[in-house]
Amino acid sequence: MHLPMPQRVLIVGAGPGGLATAMLLAKAGVEVTILEKEPRVGGRTSPIEGQGYRFDLGPTFFLYPQILEEIFAEVGRDLKREVPMRKLDPQYRLIFGAGGELVCTSDVERMVAAIAKLAPADGPQFRRFMNDNRLKLEKFAPCLQSPFLSWTDLLQTRLLAVLPYLKPLKSLHAELAGYFADPRLQLAFTFQSKYLGMSPFQCPSLFSILSYLEYEHGIWHPTGGCSELTRGMARVAKELGARIRLGEPVQEILFEGRRAIGARTAQGEHRADAVVVNADFAHAMTTLVPNRLRRRWTDATIARKRFSCSTFMLYLGIEGRCDQLEHHNIYIAENYRQNLEDIERRHVLTDDPSFYVENPSGIDDTMAPPGHSALYLLVPVSHQHPNLDWTRERDRYRRVALRQLAKLGLPDIEKRIRFERILTPVDWEQNVGVYRGATFNLAHNLGQMLHLRPRNRFEEFERMYLVGGGTHPGSGLPVIFESARISARLLLQDLR
Repeated sequence: MHLPMPQRVLIVGAGPGGLATAMLLAKAGVEVTILEKEPRVGGRTSPIEGQGYRFDLGPTFFLYPQILEEIFAEVGRDLKREVPMRKLDPQYRLIFGAGGELVCTSDVERMVAAIAKLAPADGPQFRRFMNDNRLKLEKFAPCLQSPFLSWTDLLQTRLLAVLPYLKPLKSLHAELAGYFADPRLQLAFTFQSKYLGMSPFQCPSLFSILSYLEYEHGIWHPTGGCSELTRGMARVAKELGARIRLGEPVQEILFEGRRAIGARTAQGEHRADAVVVNADFAHAMTTLVPNRLRRRWTDATIARKRFSCSTFMLYLGIEGRCDQLEHHNIYIAENYRQNLEDIERRHVLTDDPSFYVENPSGIDDTMAPPGHSALYLLVPVSHQHPNLDWTRERDRYRRVALRQLAKLGLPDIEKRIRFERILTPVDWEQNVGVYRGATFNLAHNLGQMLHLRPRNRFEEFERMYLVGGGTHPGSGLPVIFESARISARLLLQDLR
C-alpha cells in the first residue's frame, strides 16, 4: 500500500512493536521517526552486556516466528537471512518440585513417550490436546488479527463462530485437567500463562493455544539472543528510510485539541501527522499525556486496573560450563498454587518459588567467553506493592534465587560468578519505564481483552495509535508483532 504523498509519523519507543510498525510504514512510503530514550533499540527486547557476557534483558523464548516472517516478507526481506536462528530440540526441561521431570520436544511421538514415562495413562492425551488446539487457533486467529474498536466488533461473525471454543468462564488449568489426570502435566501445559503474567487458575481457557504454539511451531533461538531480532528490525527499518533517534526521551506528547500532533524532547519539538505509542501503555499515559486530557484512561482508572506480575532477575556470568542445564529450564514449585497466590493476591515473597533459567551459551558461543556460561535467572514476583520493600528484600531474595539453582544441579554457583546484574520490580519501574514494574503489562483477564483493552486506534485521541503488550491482542513477542500489523494497517487507512 503506497500513499500518494509522504506523511510524517512519529513513533515513541523502539521496542519490537514500534520497530515492526516502522518497517511497515516506511515500506508504504511514510516518513517515520522513532524517538527512543535508551542509547540502543529494543526496549525490553534489548541486550545486557559486560565482560564478554551477553544476556537478553527480557524475552528469551522466540516462538511462532511466522508473524515476524510475514512482516519481513511484506517489506521484501527474509527474517532468517537477516537474523540467523535455530530451532531448539529439546525445547525445555521442566523440573517438578513435587518430583519428576519432563524434557519437552516438538516431536509428537517422542513427547507422547516422555509424558507416558511420567504418567502412563496421559501419554496419548497429548495428541488430542494438539488436535483440539489446532482447531481452536484456526478459529480464533482472525480475531487476533483484527482490531476491536468498539463493543459492536464482538458481534462480528468470526468471533461468534469461535465462542463454542472459548469457554469464557473456564480457567486454563481447568481446561488442561480435561486432558491430563496427572497434576504435574496440568501445570506443564499451563505454566505458559506466565508469559501473560497470569496464574493458570485465573487465566482464560483460550490461552491453551500458547503451549500448543510451542509444540506445533517450535521454540527458536536467534544467534546472539532475542535482542538480535530488534537489532535486525532496526537495521531494516533504517534501510527502508526510517530515522531512529536514540538517547532522546520523550517528555510529553503534543496535542491540538483532541488530535496528537507530535512530541517534545529536550532537543525540541517533533511534529507529525500521527503518533504511535510503543512505550509501556500505563507508564506512557501517566507520564507523557496530561491527566486532564484523558477521559477514559485517567490516572485513577489506570490505577484500578489489574496488572501482571513482575520478575526478579539475575543475569550471571559464570566461569565454566553448566552442561547439566538444558537451554531453557523451568522449575515448578511443589506448592505452585500457593506460590501464585503469594504473587497475585498476598503480594509477598515465597521461599520456594518457581523459577526459570536460560543457559544459551551451550549452543551459542556469542553469549559468553570461551569456557564460560551466561545464565539468565527469572523468578516471578508481585508487581510493586506496599507489602514489599525491595531495598530490604533485594539481597535476601538474591540468596533465595541462588539457593534455588542448587535444585538444578548447581550447588556451587556463587563462587563461580564473574559478572552479575540484578533487576527488581523497582528497577523495571524506575529504570525501564514499566508501570508498577508489571513486566507483562495489563493482565489478560476477560475484563481487559479485545475492545476492553486500550485500542490500537487509541480511543482517547485522534491520530494516536498504540502498539505493544498494552493494546490488543496482548503481550508476548508474536502477539506484539500482530499489534504492529493491526495498528499500521489502521494508520495507513486513516492517512489515506
